[in-house]
Amino acid sequence: MTPQFAVVGMVASDMAASLAFYRRLGLVFPEGSEDQPHVEAELPGGLTLALDTEETIRSFHPAWQSPAGGGRMSLAFKCGTPAEVDSVYEDLVGAGHHGELKPWDAFWGMRYAVVQDPDGNGVDLFAQLPSAE
Repeated sequence: MTPQFAVVGMVASDMAASLAFYRRLGLVFPEGSEDQPHVEAELPGGLTLALDTEETIRSFHPAWQSPAGGGRMSLAFKCGTPAEVDSVYEDLVGAGHHGELKPWDAFWGMRYAVVQDPDGNGVDLFAQLPSAE
């Protein structure tokens, strides 16, 4: 059997804060997950987003340390319209999350913005720009 990509795993330093952030983006986690060491949300296309606490990771990898500096991965959320990119960005920043890059019209034809989740991971927001004809 060929391995199949199935799960995006992330480590959360504050599970409740991470769940609140990703729920604002429409992901569904079970109620009461804030105190759990491991939680999952089903994603479109059959993938799963799994969040583990730092303590969970250290339970099987005692030498694990939280990375220092900027993130090396990001998640991207497609919005229906360029205006929705702006709206979602403002909602997240208004809720206290760091806006890394304010919405802009990218040269590749998309409205784009970047917000950081509670652990500093980049979360891209994007929507196709209308064709300029």
